[in-house]
Amino acid sequence: MYKGVVFFDLDGTLFDDDKNVSQQNIDAIKELKRNNILPIISTGRNIFEINYVLNSTKINSVVSANGSYVQYDGKKLAAEVIPQDVIEDLLEFAHRQGDVVAFYNNKELALTADNDLTVENYRILRLHTQVDPKWYLKHDVNFMCVFNYDKDKRYQDKFEGELSLVRNNPRCMDTMNWGVSKQTGIQTLMKQAGLEGVPSYAFGDQLNDLQMFAEVDHPVAMGNGHEKAKAAAEFITDTNMDNGIVKGLQHFGLIK
Repeated sequence: MYKGVVFFDLDGTLFDDDKNVSQQNIDAIKELKRNNILPIISTGRNIFEINYVLNSTKINSVVSANGSYVQYDGKKLAAEVIPQDVIEDLLEFAHRQGDVVAFYNNKELALTADNDLTVENYRILRLHTQVDPKWYLKHDVNFMCVFNYDKDKRYQDKFEGELSLVRNNPRCMDTMNWGVSKQTGIQTLMKQAGLEGVPSYAFGDQLNDLQMFAEVDHPVAMGNGHEKAKAAAEFITDTNMDNGIVKGLQHFGLIK
């Protein structure tokens, strides 16, 4: 039995500002493992986006796509599938708003179109994209993104009961089956992996981390985090660029 479980968000948290995991954080993860504490990635990103992270950290348990795809010890535990009729309703609504939609599963993504928001978003994420508005007809869709700056409530009101939409960055909203979140993904992993009752910790920085914070025993907000994330945290550590992960783990005695 593990002595503890630690969930790490990526962007703004385990990542530095160049979207890499620092050597200090890699060393901290190694020490966690030596101390019989399980590190788990918990991210809005999908598995195919973070293979380089899994390789560098040797972490193979992931709550990805905000809980839409969960794996433990490299094996799939659960994968959401968004119904095609719900996707088509979203596409029609997004078209009326002039917004682009991205479809995802654990292996790839496709866009309904390109625009300035998508180009900037995927440049930052260092991802290649394809435009295929009918991609969802040929592939299961676990997760979507809707690209706009400020239409959160408009979409949330329209798709209440069908889709959960939460802003992950200024350019887009993460879009999941209704009720799906990092929290539900963590619940699935902890139950199916037999980890219920193990002390749990989570590091995060943004609004899509709030439900994760509500699920774990010890939520930790990054110093660079959103004010709402800080307000929901038990402990506020330093920034992602100033050894915030290491300092937070040390605060709880998980590493020296």
